[in-house]
Amino acid sequence: MTEDQLEQETLGWLADIGYTVRSGPDIAHDGPDPQRTGYTQVILPSRLRDAINRLNPHIPASAREDAFKQVENLDTPVLLAANRTFHKLLTNGVNVEYQKDGETRGDFVRLVDWANPQNNEFWAVSQFTLKGPHHTRRPDILLFINGLPLVLIELKNAVNEDADIWKAYDQIQTYKAQIPDVFEYNEIVVVSDGSEARFGSLSANAERFMQWRTIDGVELDPLGQFNELETLVRGLLDPTYLLDYLRYFVLFEDDGTLIKKIAGYHQYHAVRLAIQHVVQASRPQGKASERGKGGVVWHTQGSGKSITMTCFAARVMQEPAMQNPTLVVITDRNDLDGQLFGVFSLAQDLLREQPVQATTRQQLRELLSNRPSGGIVFATIQKFMPGEDEDTFPRLSDRSNIVVIADEAHRTQYGFEARLKKKPRSKGNRVLETPEMSDLAEDDDASGYPTSAPATVYDLNADDEENAALTAQFAGSETYTYQAGYAQHLRDALPHATFVAFTGTPVSSTDRDTRAVFGDYIHIYDMQQAKEDGATVAIYYESRLAKLKLKEADLESIDDEVDELAEDEEEHTQARLKSKWAALEKVGGAEPRIASVAADLVTHFEERNTAQDGKAMVVAMSREICVHLYNEIVKLRPDWHDDDPEKGAIKVIMTGSASDKALLRPHIHSGQIKKRLEKRFKDPADPLKLVIVRDMWLTGFDAPCVHTMYIDKPMKGHNLM
Repeated sequence: MTEDQLEQETLGWLADIGYTVRSGPDIAHDGPDPQRTGYTQVILPSRLRDAINRLNPHIPASAREDAFKQVENLDTPVLLAANRTFHKLLTNGVNVEYQKDGETRGDFVRLVDWANPQNNEFWAVSQFTLKGPHHTRRPDILLFINGLPLVLIELKNAVNEDADIWKAYDQIQTYKAQIPDVFEYNEIVVVSDGSEARFGSLSANAERFMQWRTIDGVELDPLGQFNELETLVRGLLDPTYLLDYLRYFVLFEDDGTLIKKIAGYHQYHAVRLAIQHVVQASRPQGKASERGKGGVVWHTQGSGKSITMTCFAARVMQEPAMQNPTLVVITDRNDLDGQLFGVFSLAQDLLREQPVQATTRQQLRELLSNRPSGGIVFATIQKFMPGEDEDTFPRLSDRSNIVVIADEAHRTQYGFEARLKKKPRSKGNRVLETPEMSDLAEDDDASGYPTSAPATVYDLNADDEENAALTAQFAGSETYTYQAGYAQHLRDALPHATFVAFTGTPVSSTDRDTRAVFGDYIHIYDMQQAKEDGATVAIYYESRLAKLKLKEADLESIDDEVDELAEDEEEHTQARLKSKWAALEKVGGAEPRIASVAADLVTHFEERNTAQDGKAMVVAMSREICVHLYNEIVKLRPDWHDDDPEKGAIKVIMTGSASDKALLRPHIHSGQIKKRLEKRFKDPADPLKLVIVRDMWLTGFDAPCVHTMYIDKPMKGHNLM
């Protein structure tokens, strides 16, 4: 198939799904149906004016013309910044002012009717000649919505070995340099050789160009493996899909460097399904078994879960059926809370709201108590723990349009199980006298519990029935309260909220608790599918033994309990677990062992970098071990060390405070410096090659230049993934 034949076939598919197909020469200024004033003009002015007038009849003509001029002249010299400016105009409308009844009024002029695709004009134009400052180029196909060139498609001949899909990508880079004006309005770039097809954003490098593998969101590769372009056309560029995609799945992040991100097919369809389930689950008149259960989205690590959550938040905030909901985003660790909060904060253009991070339990209650609508609140799950004088968490809101978004909700620190909590005896405690409590206190010496007064034990009910913390009074001076888990506290605080979970690891088939709160899977994007798509890469494990002098049974016992301790930062005073961890740390952090690990690591890393240049992360058991390992490594390679955060090939990344011991203080940095170190580490050209961490940077950390991870810490299950 020649390139021209591929172009004609693509235009045929576009016509099938509702586009008006036009020829570039026909609508040129010197053609039979001129739609532009010259080859330097990238929009179709008459089509745009018609759309503005059609969609905004209530706004005076002068204000509509002002909106047109704002779109025509973006007045931003930097290409990506201009593109961001345009995207705001496209999605939010163009801000205009006009006089009415002697008053100045403000309004927004719509460029697109998002809710009714049939009210917009979709054109597919082939061979659209564009003249830049020094060059004239002719992209194969441009897709216009209401006269705006939003999608550019570049095709190559698959038969020609010198003109494959990546030659089309290279052609796009040439276009950006030579005819930049058309890219000010671009939302999606598509490249294809007929067999393969990829799409990406204006700022995406070749690695970020992705396949679109579905039409309906259910069946993968419905037209066969070698019809990627037709699947992309029918699955992404269909007018209804495309409008939804442009409105909610394009985001800009400016963390010192502006980048544009667009969602993959798995993210798009996961969000659409999640919205359907959340709307259904939030209806008070819905089925009792479904009420409040928005479902679980399982997208494997590295596949963009944070972006999926951000797009979901943007979409659900503007869902009419939800009536301006409040979102509560829950994580289980402070560093993850800050990380996800950072992602959301950078996406304010999309969210149209500034997220708020609750730093204390009291602030959380103030943010949610009696809030009438709206808002995005971030908090760790531990902030839903009742106070010392409370047996249950107080109710904060009765509204049904509250959506709780939980990250990794199946993990043990979400506390689905009730726990026995000792408290001083006080008046008014409820006494429940039945025989069951005696089972818990058969051995006074072992348990510390008196055996003389039995009481009822209530476990957390997995069917969402209320289960308040109940007090059991004994014949001693204390009472024992069954403190419900965090999931129950969330329900107590927000009884009519809808809960939706996003996880990077599968929920166990026996995990009834997670399903009781969130419901079943609504979308799955597993490791195999992500690997096929190139969203993640294969991981190869290489065992490097640095033996511990510890019994295997003891190690397994410590491992199980340490998982709970390491993740539950606000429960770090649990002395029993802490002492076990300290024992393991002492063995694992022995000086001869650390020296051996350092020597092996340096040798292995240098050999790896000889074969493939890249960076590495080391995961150690504790902050002290991180520092000791650092010291041993720089003994071997002194030139890797530098006190300046802007210099040096190795750094320790950890949390800390001024009260920490002297050993740790040189490696404790402010949030701003840690952010700078993160940028250094993610930059392939930066000399920072090796970082040592305990818990930080292990989740939601995207650094393609990292090719090796050294794990010297007990890890398993979801923590290891």
